[in-house]
Amino acid sequence: MTDVQSSDPLYVSKTAGFDRRLMAVLGGLYLAQGIPTYLLLVALPPIMRESGASRTAIGLFSLLMLPLILKFAVAPLVDRWSPLPKLGHRRGWVVPTQLLVSAGIASMALVDPSDAGILFCVCLSITIISSIQDIATDGYAVRHLTDETRSIGNAVQAGAVALGVIIGGTAALVVFHIAGWRTMILLVAALSLLPLAAAWAMQPEAPAAGRDRKRASLLGFFRRPNAWLILGFALTYRASEGLVRGMEGAYLVDIKVQTDWIGYLSGGAAATAGLIGVAIAAFLIRSAGLTATLVLLGGLRSICFLAFALNAFGIWPGIGVAMSASAFQTLIRYMELVAIYSFFMKSSSNDQPGTDFTILTCAELIVYVVGASLAGLVADRFGYPALFSTATVISLLGMGLSVYFLQRIGRCSRASAPAGV
Repeated sequence: MTDVQSSDPLYVSKTAGFDRRLMAVLGGLYLAQGIPTYLLLVALPPIMRESGASRTAIGLFSLLMLPLILKFAVAPLVDRWSPLPKLGHRRGWVVPTQLLVSAGIASMALVDPSDAGILFCVCLSITIISSIQDIATDGYAVRHLTDETRSIGNAVQAGAVALGVIIGGTAALVVFHIAGWRTMILLVAALSLLPLAAAWAMQPEAPAAGRDRKRASLLGFFRRPNAWLILGFALTYRASEGLVRGMEGAYLVDIKVQTDWIGYLSGGAAATAGLIGVAIAAFLIRSAGLTATLVLLGGLRSICFLAFALNAFGIWPGIGVAMSASAFQTLIRYMELVAIYSFFMKSSSNDQPGTDFTILTCAELIVYVVGASLAGLVADRFGYPALFSTATVISLLGMGLSVYFLQRIGRCSRASAPAGV
């Protein structure tokens, strides 16, 4: 093994194994997360607007992300206890929550899409339940993926999320325009039941008992070596993305890209990323290691942001340039998910896997939401050129800081390893 590979905290041997059953289970479990998420965040806002809901009411639906940000608070409970222990620890969470999510989606058929108040309450309930399920799913993945299978498993995870975009977002919008609101909702509710087959195929886990049941806690993460370095990585690497993603759709509309083109672009880019990008990312991690992969992806992401800036300045004009940058940035984003989630899972303990992984993903999401919230303010006050230029600079700085954190983590890990390891 070369010095570069041995110093990488997530280098994976080329002789890594492959567990087809585990990958199929993870694909189904993460698809169960993607369908409701993108139904509520992607398909619902334009449907509500077309049905007469006010922009103010639609804007309040961004609060549906709060359960995704705050779910770390209940993660220790999911790691300690199961509501249906006879099904196994994490399967005892996944099965009932998936049934409740599907029932919640189906109940939306009884509400008019213009009735924002009732619809928000239903959607908030769905998001809370889905967030709890996500903790159990992540904990299961951390427990069962190994150094040899982690990069492939996270590629499956990102691919399932991309498929969730297509089913819950793009396809839902198409069905809505063809068959109407109720047909679309009931179809999505039925499709969201399909991942239950993956839940029944999960390997049963016994709930923690006795002293072990009290072990999972938020403080447990911060007592671990390198916890603050790992958290620093989570807060910096993709710190720039919210600035661009928050205004990307609005920018395309403002440069006169038709909304149906934007929908096709989003769905097509997600499909391509899910089929090709995640496989490339898994190969890069297994071949070159995490640090090299993150440097490459961070550089490509910065180029995409720079292309947006040059387009907004008029230096590199044209709708084709902006749409190409948007599509390529989506591809890079899914590849990054494979890399950073592999690192998050490797950095999570076996004692409280759902808690540790959830803390890291929530930290990343908080930074994204802050950036997306500020994006409109920056664009209104200083314009798109300033927004995209700022994102490019933050992207490069974040990539540099992340490499620093990874190197520190690698040095600390080697220093604490037993002699001869």
